[in-house]
Amino acid sequence: MRRLWLIFAQACTIALALLFVVTTLRPEWLSRAGRPGNVVLFQEQPAAPAVQVAAAGGAPHQISYAEAVKKAIPSVVNLYSSKEFRSRAPMLSDPLLRRFFGQRLDPGPQKTFSLGSGVIVSAQGYILTNNHVVEGADTIDLVMADGRKLTGKIVGTDPDTDIAVLKVDADNLPAIILGNDEQLQVGDPVLAIGNPFGVTNTVTSGIVSALGRNRLGINEFENFIQTDAAINPGNSGGALIDRNGNLIGINTAIYSRTGGTMGIGFAIPISLAKPIMEQIIQTGQVTRGYMGVVFSELTPQAVQALDAKSDKGVLIREVVPGSPAERAGLKSGDIVVGVNGKSTDDAASLRNQISVLPPGSRTPLRVARGPNEVTLEVEVAKRPRQPMRAPEE
Repeated sequence: MRRLWLIFAQACTIALALLFVVTTLRPEWLSRAGRPGNVVLFQEQPAAPAVQVAAAGGAPHQISYAEAVKKAIPSVVNLYSSKEFRSRAPMLSDPLLRRFFGQRLDPGPQKTFSLGSGVIVSAQGYILTNNHVVEGADTIDLVMADGRKLTGKIVGTDPDTDIAVLKVDADNLPAIILGNDEQLQVGDPVLAIGNPFGVTNTVTSGIVSALGRNRLGINEFENFIQTDAAINPGNSGGALIDRNGNLIGINTAIYSRTGGTMGIGFAIPISLAKPIMEQIIQTGQVTRGYMGVVFSELTPQAVQALDAKSDKGVLIREVVPGSPAERAGLKSGDIVVGVNGKSTDDAASLRNQISVLPPGSRTPLRVARGPNEVTLEVEVAKRPRQPMRAPEE
């Protein structure tokens, strides 16, 4: 009996060992033995290895943007601005109460504080930021990435593009390298650096979601880079950089229903901000080009009616009498397809292209007139401060 019990125990041990081996190495054998449909097996793709790039010596390493951040972050400053205002108590609108208690009920001068970001663009102390960050500010304090504190003064602003330039009394500052946003493509990686919610020196990553965004109603002149890199209150005026750490945009606005990021942020491209910044530094203000045309989008119906050669371009609906456009020979019904060697596809882009032209310059316009194409040279004038028509340029 004892011998039989020993044989039984050994058999159970061997069976359990076999079951363990099969379960570990060949689980599909067990599934076939069970009822059909009880177990569904999926063939899963092996986990993809980390993306690697070749280093200078040829050895691969995991991709990182640490070098880009190290290069750019010393140039990004945190801005703290304050504005003094006087708030009158509602009860002081009553003449009787104001007569007896006016001085005692008046709360006196009060201050509002706001935060934002800025980017050092010159070693001589010039800083690029958003107009809405510093608009109306009495004092502007800056904190650099290394902890230094400086006081900034407004050199000039351009509310139409939401650009402002500040100056601090310091030399040999770590100026950022300006990139080329015209080489950007949708899908390129980008990094946003700023001061969201006062959390200094914060870096977020994403991609370029879209280019040339306009008609958003944010600024008068719009040509935004759209990104999903997290941008929150306090990021305004901060840097949007490429994978090499070069400045390609100034973070400006977000689309949000909650006040926080929802993955849709907008940055002013450096190609738009740079000429404005240079004008402000040189003259303290911004002057824009003007030709004197009223234009609209080119529709298929207009293309057919005008017997146009192409469906690309912007339709001139009206030429202002006595304007540079009239003197150059532009006519109603012409289709502008290029300005100064660059093509144009929509009215907003054409408006931006004309606005950055320096007054007094002579600029070639490529125009489709019926089945023919001609090039006319327009002497650009200074854009009036308050044009008679909104779409007139």
